[in-house]
Amino acid sequence: MGNMPVPQKYSLTVRTDIYALARVQEWFQQFTEIPPEIPPKIWLQCNLALTEGFTNVICHAHELLPEDTPVEIEVTLFPHTLEMRIWDYGEPFDLLGKLETISKQKNEVVEIENIPTGGRGLMITDAIADYLSYDRTPDGRNCLLIRKNYYDPTNGV
Repeated sequence: MGNMPVPQKYSLTVRTDIYALARVQEWFQQFTEIPPEIPPKIWLQCNLALTEGFTNVICHAHELLPEDTPVEIEVTLFPHTLEMRIWDYGEPFDLLGKLETISKQKNEVVEIENIPTGGRGLMITDAIADYLSYDRTPDGRNCLLIRKNYYDPTNGV
């Protein structure tokens, strides 16, 4: 077996403040420059998913919590895969059930403008992610995991 590259982990903790989004995006910008090279389109998609996930924490999970409640973000880089985790202290939430409900509503809607505003971000994040989960951790937090692969075995890229 060859040497497997060690995953690179990066983390950031911010307060429950929508204005911290600028800091989150500034921090995420570094992943355009750190090897392994992330294709620009993939980086843009992941930045959008991170923005949606962070905004959901602030507007929903932490809506009634104090501003000093931390939001922890972790990015792990693997060869050809990027994983983002966002931890929150809100109430547990049935992500898969909500996505199923949104999907049913979406099938009944002709115009995108008519999709209920609650859930558009989840639809976008689900469309971007190759794997998406939202689980309660043993320490009483929730963890949103967004995994995006950017290796295509059919063309070696």
